[in-house]
Amino acid sequence: MEIARKTKKLGQDDPRRIVHSLKVGLAITLVSLFYYFEPLYDGFGDSAMWAVLTVVLVFEFSVGATLGKGLNRMLATLVAACLGAGAHCLASLSGRKGEPILVATFVFIIAVITTFMRFFPKVKARYDYGMMIFILTFCLVSVSGYRDDQVLEMARDRFSTILIGCCASLIVCICIFPVWIGENLHNSVSANIGKLGNFLQAFGDEYFRVAEESNENNKSYLQGYRTVLTSKSSEETMANFARWEPGHGPFGYRHPWKMYLKVGNLTRDCAYKVEALNSYLNCKIQTPAEIRGKIQVPCKRVSLECSRALKEMASTFRKMVITRSAVMHIESSKKAAEELKSLLKTNLWEEADLLEIIPAASVASLLLEIIECIEKISEALNELGKAASFRKINATVLPELPDSIQHETVQQDSNTAMPVPHCVIIVSE
Repeated sequence: MEIARKTKKLGQDDPRRIVHSLKVGLAITLVSLFYYFEPLYDGFGDSAMWAVLTVVLVFEFSVGATLGKGLNRMLATLVAACLGAGAHCLASLSGRKGEPILVATFVFIIAVITTFMRFFPKVKARYDYGMMIFILTFCLVSVSGYRDDQVLEMARDRFSTILIGCCASLIVCICIFPVWIGENLHNSVSANIGKLGNFLQAFGDEYFRVAEESNENNKSYLQGYRTVLTSKSSEETMANFARWEPGHGPFGYRHPWKMYLKVGNLTRDCAYKVEALNSYLNCKIQTPAEIRGKIQVPCKRVSLECSRALKEMASTFRKMVITRSAVMHIESSKKAAEELKSLLKTNLWEEADLLEIIPAASVASLLLEIIECIEKISEALNELGKAASFRKINATVLPELPDSIQHETVQQDSNTAMPVPHCVIIVSE
């Protein structure tokens, strides 16, 4: 029953996993027909099993991963089969005694060079699987040729069956409910930016709240950023596979996937500062509430404006548009930061204990650093948007009135018939 519950939850979390399993089963069934039908089996013989093995090894969850492994396997098999046959023919010229010595020498040289090439970062990122298949195929063709004279036929059949297996995998993966890894990367980067915005939205209320108050919604927001800290490896993997994918939907040919890594790195830099900010929520040494109350207004305003900027960037990035709405929130946060700086320079802490001052001062300092991080993220997103030809939307948003002015206006409206000012948004293509 426990296995059944976990299986059900796994399928409900991402139904694409069920579809992927069905696609793999379909692809293996199609290539296994080479064993079931005599005309097909007579053409390839026992080498038909390589088509089945190729589907098992090449078929991945996404189109980019399948295409990358498939092309690596086909190219590596072709080059290695040709070199292996050539090595066998060259070694056979030296006679029966010299042939094994030359074959062993060729295998040693190829294995050493290819294995060392796998240590190059760019080669390891995109062609590591191909290098491994290259060594395997070269050894199989060149070494087995010592006992079998039909080397060219064996290399031809092996490459043909591997080509059939790769093509079957690619056709099923692309034509039946394709999963584009580039789209997953795009959504992942925008979701990570939004998680930081959720944290900053909840942080101000949580840090300056009264001890008895509690908000369950805020607690979920305050924990969401943790996945951003460990997203580097997954983003790099997705970016490498996304570069193999053809143009699809809004993602055209030669889409700037590398720039997503830059945005991801800047987002993680901001997440590290958010992690430090989170540590002060449950710090043993807390600044007294009356001292915190003196910096509450500018700190909450900085946190709120940063949250709005991050959420706006996440939303526009997900929709693949370029606007200046996030920049306006960043400017508002800078104004609040200036107010916070001037407040910190006053004799605010004269009568307080130094140990009690440090947490609140650190929180204020981290909020100021987060503004700089958000500004860098905004610049990186603009560069990516220009390189990827995102749609430009000119939006003018009138800044919101301060809370004190809004409160006074509402009081006037309740006593008199004066209308309350509205926030006007003008959007033009």
